[in-house]
Amino acid sequence: MEGVYVDTSAICYIDGKGGKLYYRGYDVEELPERSSYEEVVYLLWYGRLPKKKELEEFKKNLAKNRFLPGEVLELMDKLPKSVHPMGALRTIISYLGNLDGEPSLSTGDVYQKGISVTAKMPTIIANLWRTKNGLDYVEPKTELGHAANFLYMLRGEEPTLREEKSLDVALILYAEHEINASAFTVMTVGSTLSDYYSAVVAGIGALKGPLHGGAVEEALNQFIEVGSPERAEEWFWETLRSGKRIMGAGHRVYKTYDPRARIFKNYARELGNPRLFEVAERIEELVETHLAEKGVHVNVDYWAGIVFHALGIPPELYTTVFAMGRIAGWTAHLAEYLTHNRLIRPRLKYVGEIGKRYVPIEERE
Repeated sequence: MEGVYVDTSAICYIDGKGGKLYYRGYDVEELPERSSYEEVVYLLWYGRLPKKKELEEFKKNLAKNRFLPGEVLELMDKLPKSVHPMGALRTIISYLGNLDGEPSLSTGDVYQKGISVTAKMPTIIANLWRTKNGLDYVEPKTELGHAANFLYMLRGEEPTLREEKSLDVALILYAEHEINASAFTVMTVGSTLSDYYSAVVAGIGALKGPLHGGAVEEALNQFIEVGSPERAEEWFWETLRSGKRIMGAGHRVYKTYDPRARIFKNYARELGNPRLFEVAERIEELVETHLAEKGVHVNVDYWAGIVFHALGIPPELYTTVFAMGRIAGWTAHLAEYLTHNRLIRPRLKYVGEIGKRYVPIEERE
């Protein structure tokens, strides 16, 4: 389905050749410094920037929905310690759906349930990690913003303003990206008129794959593996000769530098480990020198891991943080598609044989 337009949308536009990304017409390179994740969620869902009072009410509504039911806390304790956080997140969101007594699927329901799940995701992710590592559960603080509250629950102490801003920017950059694999999965499940939670769980399952959300963790691991900028070129050519991927490089839509990567790079330079940044920058130079003519450039996942590492977020949680941001886009696309819903039912071109004679089992060799 590469390059196939499956529907029309007013949510997001990617200019793959020009290296530009727009949320509801707003340049994503402008939003991070001037907006907030909560405001961007409102924009994606309702199609416009909120007025001051509307934004205040929206933030309050999110904050009061951060708390988890007791049954969910019990489930966290029962999950195997070896389970990947994305698998655990998938299970808990599914369980929240079982606690919700209203399974109907309409645009209004999507936004109502979207507020609840968007608010609870940081609480789930932070405390999943704490529970797994034998640490006490940390209750959310309603007076903190969405990004600050996550870092507070994860680390047990409130972040600095710069740390809060860095994660807020990350969530904005991950909030939406048109009809990617996980968004299409969400829409496909929603088109059956299943329910909101089933659609989100399916999206989490798609995002879990290393070729989608898992690339952030893998990108950081490769910088750690290289170890020093002096070894970067040798590693680069060894990787290409072996047929392996340089994680965080290349994109199915962008054929130039990902605009989100430019923003992440600035935060990685300011906050990140200097040695890791030097390694990443040297590999980036090699990618841009030797692979750019093939349309391969670094993407958003390339620099994100260095920023998350600087914020003290464990690598195993990187994909869940991606999901924590992308729930905004999933919800927006699901609600939009439901306004003109039609069951998504593509076809496969058959290339096998037909008219074969059935051979009784006693005649088969």
